[in-house]
Amino acid sequence: MGERGILRSRRGAGVFVEAPPTEYPIGKRVRFHQSIRATGRLPQRRVLRLESRPGDAGETKALGLNAGSMVIVCEGLSLAGETPIAHFISVFPQDRLPGMLHTLEEVTSVTEALKLNGVADYVRRETRVTAEMPSATQALHLRLRESDPLVKTVGINEDMEGNPVEYGQTWFAGDRVTLTFSND
Repeated sequence: MGERGILRSRRGAGVFVEAPPTEYPIGKRVRFHQSIRATGRLPQRRVLRLESRPGDAGETKALGLNAGSMVIVCEGLSLAGETPIAHFISVFPQDRLPGMLHTLEEVTSVTEALKLNGVADYVRRETRVTAEMPSATQALHLRLRESDPLVKTVGINEDMEGNPVEYGQTWFAGDRVTLTFSND
């Protein structure tokens, strides 16, 4: 017997059939594509913005950079099948990963992009989790009501030498993802 869907209606947008919540592990090795594939769904990312710019104070601090250092920003949507499950903003140190902007234009997997830029493996240094309400834009992208809660994670990934390679913020649709934490 197949998965049962959940009907969601949104005024002005119609009725959508959505799958049950996706199990998403948060541990030492967080890998979006691998985690979604493990649920039997097709992982997809849609890039909304990709740019190189000076990092803000929070980004440069998280990445261990000098104030105003250049960063690469990739903003987009993460999908399980056709269902948007998260809005993300990933920030990478440009000096450490000079080819990352071009690579992210070609591949959607952060793990693959990092490998192509010399980072064979990486681990999660820390993850912070909070809840917040979506902005109007997030609600639109994630097909939510502005009253539907989001689960926000803020994480720092580092290479095996302890150098930060990604600072990421992800806003998960609260009813579409079950975050599970492990010490792997």
